[in-house]
Amino acid sequence: MRIINTGGTFNKRYDPVKGELFVPADDRAVEEALASMRHGCEITISGTLYKDSLDMDNADRDLLCEIVANLEEREIVVVHGTDTMDKSAAALARRLGTGEGRRVVLTGAMMPFSIDPVEATANLASAVTAVPFLAPGVYIAMHGLVLPYDKIRKNRESGLFERVG
Repeated sequence: MRIINTGGTFNKRYDPVKGELFVPADDRAVEEALASMRHGCEITISGTLYKDSLDMDNADRDLLCEIVANLEEREIVVVHGTDTMDKSAAALARRLGTGEGRRVVLTGAMMPFSIDPVEATANLASAVTAVPFLAPGVYIAMHGLVLPYDKIRKNRESGLFERVG
């Protein structure tokens, strides 16, 4: 299984000198979340982009699609910011379809792992646990739901992802 870490809220840390959150160019949050899960899977982490999803553009999504398309693994989890997770999922679905048997699950967190590790770890655990059992396609795993990318959305008022349709 491969985890692609794009950064996003999951990775954010607080800089006490500047008084702001930033997305570091490392995989520490994902590594710590995986360690706390005590999983039995062989997982490789690949970091890329290290951006807040609000800063991602179509070129970034094209790069993400290219990376995923070129992986040997067929079980892929993408750690991604929640604000544009749906756009990246749709781009991956257009690029990959259900061909080649790939199962891609995007996940993230509303709160950074560094502030509240529970939600981030729970969402990552859901994605890692679900990906081997899903039919080929692109999914989003958030807040106890693992659904096809077009059957789930971020409800900005409640701060939760919810089923649609």
